[in-house]
Amino acid sequence: MSAQATTVNSSPPSAKKTRKRILTGDRPTGPLHVGNYVGTLANRVKLQDSYDTFLLVADHHMLTTRLDHLSEIEQNIRDDVIDNLAVGVDPEKVTYLLQSLVPQIPELHLYFSMLVSVPRVQRIPTLKEQLRDHGLAQPTYGLLGYPVLQAADILIVKGDLVPVGRDQESHVELTREIARRFNELFAPIFPLPESLIPDMGLLPGIDGRDKMGKSLDNAIFFSDDAKTVERKVMGMYTDPNRVRATDRGRVEGNPVFVYHDTFNTDKAEVEDLKRRYREGQVGDVEVKRRLITALETFLAPIRERREEIAAKPAIVDEILAAGSERARREADTTIHEVREAMHLDYFGR
Repeated sequence: MSAQATTVNSSPPSAKKTRKRILTGDRPTGPLHVGNYVGTLANRVKLQDSYDTFLLVADHHMLTTRLDHLSEIEQNIRDDVIDNLAVGVDPEKVTYLLQSLVPQIPELHLYFSMLVSVPRVQRIPTLKEQLRDHGLAQPTYGLLGYPVLQAADILIVKGDLVPVGRDQESHVELTREIARRFNELFAPIFPLPESLIPDMGLLPGIDGRDKMGKSLDNAIFFSDDAKTVERKVMGMYTDPNRVRATDRGRVEGNPVFVYHDTFNTDKAEVEDLKRRYREGQVGDVEVKRRLITALETFLAPIRERREEIAAKPAIVDEILAAGSERARREADTTIHEVREAMHLDYFGR
């Protein structure tokens, strides 16, 4: 998909309305990386042909932990959209929306916050992780309530399915509880969303840590040029017990071979490298050189599309404007149903 060919369908065909609806999203924390591809983006591309997908760029969620990075949000939003487009998330099939351009979301969040107790949101497992990762002693009111805001994100467009990792299942369960409670108290407006857990796994960081992350300085980004990718791969963590190329090496859990399994399409080559590595017949340098070739085969077309799209910023503006407009139409219908059910539709609201 070239930048020239990137178009937007702001009024998707009515056939889409017969399909189940997915709400997926990203916090715009910066450029995306190959770990995001394995964990999220590949599945996003796969599902776009079968579901009516809404892709939320959740800029309000950025406020919960990154108040010292607000000046970066606009560029981060652009990077997020550009990277999604570059890997093949098609705006003709997926509705891109910017959270802050859909004012019905914070209104629904307000109503939902009356249905959830503080102890309930405190039991969300990822809350402690957020506090630890961001060096916070206590959660702010906004951070404590972010799972409720996520519920509003999902239910404002009546999402049926939410692609999440297993660590995020508790968020979808809270959304189900909120939807169920609203339906029982007021009117049966909302679906009970289900988690859609992709069988994708996690890609380790280039430093050997279990997770790749922007803030961990252990990621290969779609925006990295070929020289940067080469430098990062040549510095990758391998088998710490292997001193010489003639030493028998460990393949299992070795990040370089995890990457080969993921990105090298020449499976015969991968198996040959594994055999020789175990037998001490190939060195780390050759194994990494072969990985660089495989990664470049994967990354080069993505990098080219990314550069084409980034050169025309109006493409991102158009996609977000059109998608957010569609989302507002959907959200307006939902919020009017909610107000009517709650007897809040007074004075012409």
